Amino acid sequence: MVLLRSEADVDDWCRSHQEPRGEVLPLAHVWQLAQAWYGDRMNPDFRGRSIDSAHAIFREVGLDSNFWLG
Repeated sequence: MVLLRSEADVDDWCRSHQEPRGEVLPLAHVWQLAQAWYGDRMNPDFRGRSIDSAHAIFREVGLDSNFWLG
């Protein structure tokens, strides 16, 4: 994950690092994902996530493109 200020900065970073452009999210959406993803990690019963449970979290926060579910 790379935090940048603008779409132009994303394009510049990708070009300069020769990396393909991935999904671009506003910081508020990243925070929403982080809360859903890490919210139960300190639970003593936590045993990791299945692909299906990861996909459920992505869908829960509105990430339903092939980038997340493909």
